[in-house]
Amino acid sequence: MCTSDPLLVDRNVPAAVSTVLEELLRCHLNESSAAHKRFASDIGERVVTFTVKGGRRRRSQLLWWSMRACGGGPPESEATLRTAAAVELIQTCALIHDDVMDGSALRRGHPSVHAAVDQQYGTLNRRRPFGTFGGAAAVLAGDLALAWADDTFVEALARTPHATELGRVWRVMRTEMVAGQYLDLHAQATGSRSPGRAMRAAVLKTAQYSAAHPMTLGAILAGADHDVVRRLRSAGLCAGMAFQLHDDLMGAFGDPAVTGKPAGEDLREGKATYLVAVARSIGMRKGDMEALRLLDEVVGSLDATEDEVARVLDLLVASGARDRVAARIERLCSRSMAILRSGQLSSRATSHISRLLLESCGFAESAPSTCTAAPRTHRFVEVPTSAIGGAR
Repeated sequence: MCTSDPLLVDRNVPAAVSTVLEELLRCHLNESSAAHKRFASDIGERVVTFTVKGGRRRRSQLLWWSMRACGGGPPESEATLRTAAAVELIQTCALIHDDVMDGSALRRGHPSVHAAVDQQYGTLNRRRPFGTFGGAAAVLAGDLALAWADDTFVEALARTPHATELGRVWRVMRTEMVAGQYLDLHAQATGSRSPGRAMRAAVLKTAQYSAAHPMTLGAILAGADHDVVRRLRSAGLCAGMAFQLHDDLMGAFGDPAVTGKPAGEDLREGKATYLVAVARSIGMRKGDMEALRLLDEVVGSLDATEDEVARVLDLLVASGARDRVAARIERLCSRSMAILRSGQLSSRATSHISRLLLESCGFAESAPSTCTAAPRTHRFVEVPTSAIGGAR
C-alpha cells in the first residue's frame, strides 16, 4: 500500500498503519538484536508481535479521520501515519504493564507477555520482590515499547510544521495515561468508593487517551484552528468517558468469549469502577446495609465464588446501578455526536469518526450519527438474573 496517498489509506486505515508499523519495528528489532540477540528474541520480538498482531487500531483510525475531517491531505499523510504508529506503541506499553499490575494471564485470547515469559522459563512460581521473572521482563517490554513510541513520534514531528503543539499534546497524553493508571491502582488499594474519583480516573486513563487525544493530534496535524481542535477534543472526551463506562459494564456482565477474561474478574480484583461506586452510593442513600455488606464482602475478594459474584451482579441490576450507568453512556454518546455535527467538518470523515466512537461505546454500527439505537452489549443481558442463574 502507498501510505503517502491519503485516498488509498482511506480505503483501509488499519492496514496502512500496520504497514508503517512493520517497517518501523523491523528497524527497531535490528537495533535490539545488535544490543543482544537473547534480549531481541525474548523482549523485542514480543513487543513487535504484540503491536503488529493485536488490536483494532481504533485510536489510529480516530487520529487519521480527524486529520481528514479537518481537510488534511497528501502533505499530512506520512506524519499522521507515523503519529498513529507511535500511539499504537504507547498502547502496547500500557497493555503490557496493565496485565502485570492486574496479574492477567490472558490478553486478546493469548498468554499475556509476562505469562508467556514465565511459561518459557518455568518461572511462574519463583517469586521476586515485584512478581515473577516474567513480570519483571514484561515491565521492560513495556518500557521498550514506550521508548520506540517516542522515537517514532520524534520522526513524525520532522514531517510536520506543527511540531510544537503536537509535542505538547503528546507529553500531556503520556502523563495523564500514567496518572490514570496510578489512580486506578490507588483506588483498589485504598478501597475508594467515590463515583467522582472513579470518573476522574476514567477520564485520565481512558477517555483522554482513547479518543480525545488521538482526535486532537489528528486535527493539529491538519492545521485546524483552535475552535475545531477544541470541538473534536470535546467530542472525543464525551465518547471516551462513555467507552470506559461501557467497559465497566462489560467487565461485570460481558460474555467471557467476547471480553477475553473470566466473568466477574473486575469484581474479584476490586476494580474501582463507576458502576460499583454508583451501586454503593445508592445503597448508602437507601440505608440498604445488606447490599453494602455484600459489596464489601465480594468486591475485591479473589476467592469469591461464582454464586457470590452472581449475587453482586443481581444487586447491580436490582439497585438500578446498571441502568443508571447505561443511561449515562447514552447521554455522553449523544453529546459526542451532537458536537461532531455542529462543526464545519468533512461529512465523510465525520461519518467514520462517528461510527468508531459509537462502536467503542457498544452501539450498533447502523447508527453512525445518532444514539437512538440500542447498545449491543449493556442491553444483551436484559434479564440478567436468569442469564446469570443459568451460568452458576
